[in-house]
Amino acid sequence: MGKVVAIANQKGGVAKTTTAINLSSAIALEGRSVLLIDMDPQGNATSGLGIDQQSLKRTTYGCLVKTSTIQESSLETSVSGLTLLPANADLAGAEVELVNVERREGHLRTIIEEVREKYDFIFLDCPPALGILTINALTAADSVLIPVQCEYYAMEGLTRLIGSIDLVRQSFNSGLELEGIVLTMFDSRNTLSKQVAEQIRSHFVDKVYQAVIPRNVSLAEAPSYGRPGILYNVASAGSQAYVSLAKEFIVHGEKSPR
Repeated sequence: MGKVVAIANQKGGVAKTTTAINLSSAIALEGRSVLLIDMDPQGNATSGLGIDQQSLKRTTYGCLVKTSTIQESSLETSVSGLTLLPANADLAGAEVELVNVERREGHLRTIIEEVREKYDFIFLDCPPALGILTINALTAADSVLIPVQCEYYAMEGLTRLIGSIDLVRQSFNSGLELEGIVLTMFDSRNTLSKQVAEQIRSHFVDKVYQAVIPRNVSLAEAPSYGRPGILYNVASAGSQAYVSLAKEFIVHGEKSPR
């Protein structure tokens, strides 16, 4: 049964979608079967994998409002072993349509159960806000992976997010765990980057991955070509960091109980 992991941070611009695309791609290229679910109405994970949002007939939106299934709506990607449930701006409508629906926070969990046996890992790329879409993702997930940019206020934002995860755990998903913290956009020339990384490691200890994602031109360019960084330029420092993260993630992920 596939492990379901929400990739979340209430703060935008922390390389959340970059992590969702490249980590899921790198794990698929390690021979695992992976489903990436785009939960963000901006659809950046979708366009970042080369899918034209305007051409989509079935998306995450239809699955959440139960007019289509994940099997009907998901697409194969250019990465062998990686399947995508795409999203576009229609998904913003789910925020409104689910407001008065009974047990609305559990819709994603229900539809994931139908395909969970097919995949080794299912990743949920969450929007940068704690609305109904992110709550659905956290309710459906076994664990949360948090990308954290190595910058001022990072610790403060991380503490708020951990608090939000605790609230979801108390209300909707008692089994939700912290999968780990990924340090992103790290600049080795920047003293603040190093200080933030040290602070987070000292506070969260074994929950912080050893692999650190650097600021990297190739990772920034890759989405405009509709390719994951690890296909666009596998030799780049950013791509190699995600390859290392994937190996580390698989070791941790397959040890932990489902």
